[in-house]
Amino acid sequence: MIRRRVLLAAAPVLAAPAALRAQALFNRPVRFVLGFAAGGAGDITVRMLVPHMQQEIGQPIVVDNRPGAGGIVSAEAVARAAPDGHTMYLLTTSNMAAPAFYRTLPFDVARDFTPVGRMVWYDHVIAVNPQLPAANLTELIALARARPGQLNIGSIAVGNAQHLGVELFRAMANAPMTTVTYRSSPELINALATGEIQVAGELLAPTLPQVAAGRIRLLAVTAPNRFPTLPDVPTSAESGLPDYVVRSWNAIAFPANTPRPQVEAMNRAIRRALGVPEIRTRLIELGGLPEPSSPEELGAMIPREVESWGRMAQIAGVEKQ
Repeated sequence: MIRRRVLLAAAPVLAAPAALRAQALFNRPVRFVLGFAAGGAGDITVRMLVPHMQQEIGQPIVVDNRPGAGGIVSAEAVARAAPDGHTMYLLTTSNMAAPAFYRTLPFDVARDFTPVGRMVWYDHVIAVNPQLPAANLTELIALARARPGQLNIGSIAVGNAQHLGVELFRAMANAPMTTVTYRSSPELINALATGEIQVAGELLAPTLPQVAAGRIRLLAVTAPNRFPTLPDVPTSAESGLPDYVVRSWNAIAFPANTPRPQVEAMNRAIRRALGVPEIRTRLIELGGLPEPSSPEELGAMIPREVESWGRMAQIAGVEKQ
């Protein structure tokens, strides 16, 4: 009888939900560092998911935007932070592309971070100012060849995935355009809408409001398949560039050597947020494809992505700085 009473008393503790256990692992707000300005795809995603992730860990998650240098400064700050689960980083495809742009980096993306989990895929697009006389990618390439050096193609700052995607497009399409870089996605898209540049390579997500307003026009999605909510926008393969596939993703990483319990708790927080039907629907409406992963899957993906983006840089003729 006594033993039974002990077991019954312990039952509520043994049955404690994972959320309660996670809350015991975090004793102060978690700083979530982003290497991009507010308004970009990563920032939009994070700010949608954070309220639901906070519920899982029982502490506020404070978004810390640190744009510049293709995410190098922000990544270094997190890599050097205490590995206690209270500082994390929005790991993106730009971090995978950085080794292709720079001879030396103050961190090793495969060594200095603890993978937590992927969140969302983001397709890239080739967009144009509506006044440009090109109805599709084939016509854009022909126009660029007919006016060598006269068309400007924009991307956000040197050293990230969007920039490498643009350089790869110029090389593969043999399209002699001049690359112009901007500090953030909103600045780039506004430059395209106002005619400061005529073409842009960018993630789909931040372009959608201006596409809906008729201020910019999409020529192609640079993904294997058309985007679910844009059935009339062809892929780059359908537009004459079958090997031009450029996609981005974002994920969460802690500093290296962060304890496994915090990693598992934050992975559950990602899955909790992406499991909310309204969040999934909204992400797709905004141009994202939710697809969470385990820490192990992300860890295996990182070196493959670094190698893949390195090959793209070679094709694009990118010289390391």
